[in-house]
Amino acid sequence: MGSNEEIQVVPLEQGPPLNIVEGEGHAHAVIWPGMGARLRSVHRIELAAGARTIAMRHPSEAVYYVIDGSGEVLDMGDGEVQPLRPGSMAHIDVETTYRFGAGEEGLSLVGGPSPPDPAIYEGLG
Repeated sequence: MGSNEEIQVVPLEQGPPLNIVEGEGHAHAVIWPGMGARLRSVHRIELAAGARTIAMRHPSEAVYYVIDGSGEVLDMGDGEVQPLRPGSMAHIDVETTYRFGAGEEGLSLVGGPSPPDPAIYEGLG
């Protein structure tokens, strides 16, 4: 590794809150530009039953992994809905408008756009 690179172990429970949840739940950045990340972002999103994220759209692709619960991801451009369950991964193409929605069990996700989308972090330190 070069002198400008280092390894960090970052707990999933840590990071600034993100204002992307509608309804009961929360989201926060785990890996983000504010900690020096340039190539990848990772967010933890927890949605209670019936909650959802806001509509999101990024200039880069995004990938999310379902840790627990169930729900769906909606492609808001064509209306296509894909079901989600533990172990599912959702790949979001560049400039696709999408939203996650939680089922009766709630939904726990980890992931985000790569490279990071600066618009998500406006107003964060």
